[in-house]
Amino acid sequence: MSDTVDDMSAQPPIEWVANSRAAEVDSAAARATFPDGVFTQSREFHRQIPGYQPSPLRSLSNLAEMIGVGGIWVKDESVRLSLNSFKVLGGSFAIYRFILDRLGLEVGALTFDELVSEDTREKLGDLTFATATDGNHGRGVAWAASRLQCRAVVYVHKETSQARIDAIAGYGAEVHIVDGTYDDAVRQASADAAENGWNVISDTSWEGYEDVPRWVMQGYTTMLSEAQEQLAGQGITKPTHVFVQAGVGALAAATTGFYARRFGAERPVNVVVEPSEAQCLLVSARAGDGRPHDVGGDLETIMAGLACGEPSPIAWDVLWDCVDAFVACPDYVAAKGMRVYAVPLAGDPFVVSGESGAVTLGALMYITEHSEYSELKDYLGLGPDSQVMLINSDGNTDPDCFRRVVWEGATSVPAQHQWDPAMSGS
Repeated sequence: MSDTVDDMSAQPPIEWVANSRAAEVDSAAARATFPDGVFTQSREFHRQIPGYQPSPLRSLSNLAEMIGVGGIWVKDESVRLSLNSFKVLGGSFAIYRFILDRLGLEVGALTFDELVSEDTREKLGDLTFATATDGNHGRGVAWAASRLQCRAVVYVHKETSQARIDAIAGYGAEVHIVDGTYDDAVRQASADAAENGWNVISDTSWEGYEDVPRWVMQGYTTMLSEAQEQLAGQGITKPTHVFVQAGVGALAAATTGFYARRFGAERPVNVVVEPSEAQCLLVSARAGDGRPHDVGGDLETIMAGLACGEPSPIAWDVLWDCVDAFVACPDYVAAKGMRVYAVPLAGDPFVVSGESGAVTLGALMYITEHSEYSELKDYLGLGPDSQVMLINSDGNTDPDCFRRVVWEGATSVPAQHQWDPAMSGS
């Protein structure tokens, strides 16, 4: 993967598409995906997991003042259950729901201790869970399978770092490397699972496979329920704006769908951010026909967790109804976000953020600090009264890449896109 400035100098930091229809829509997709009571079900399940505690909500108040917004709140998933990512929330809840369905039980019929008991294992028999991953989802599924003493088979694409592969294998999973992209790994996992009688736990959907990805998205909402409690402790009813990163769109749909269900027309302004080299959601929004569209290519980006060329259809349905702007950014925007988190302004907390976790901070800073994006800033209504929530979805899951970016300054911002106080739009 190239880190040279020349490769990226022609790429603008922000490419965006407005979705003005979202402000007028009462999303049926959000209601179907997140029915009444599901946020409580997810939270109650996760509370039973040994070692569970809410991830921190960190305030970057000094950075907020610098870029001209009222507050920046970072839901820091880098410390989630010592797994360095939010993904375990979705994988564990999906496996829980899968097992309840297999046993013909209602939600809440099994405690976590009963779920992982020998009695439940005997009733289930030998199970193998299969999934495809860019790293963190596979690690979450492997962790959950290990707690159930079940076999896990995880498919990764050829660009997956050895550190991420080792982290998955560390929970006893069998890891297969596919010569292709993440989307190729998804197809291979599905085909092998069908041939071998395995059970697919995927965070993306396709025709005839929707229940498990829906459960994954429902599991992610635990962190949003936590965030709402944490914001309430600061006297804030809800964020005015949410910036959330996207690969296939599951996290983004969980986030935007959660707020649509909680607040309806009074929901926050939602911005989805994805890599320029894997902008399947922005391309879908630009098409304007309400359908998900794929993008091709090698999807080469340091944002490995977002390197997806095919949107999840059930996630897209929620996003099309609930997202106000789709944004795509090159790698140097994510790298800038990593460095800002790692070297904060005096008084702001230090945040360990991986490549996928930091792109929303980089995007927010470009939109607020560079006058060339004043139209987008005005469209979103970003200003001194804005309370912006970001999700640091993962921490240092690829130490070599992290050091290259944060220590060595790799994937640097091209000179023409560097911040100049004289040109600031704040």
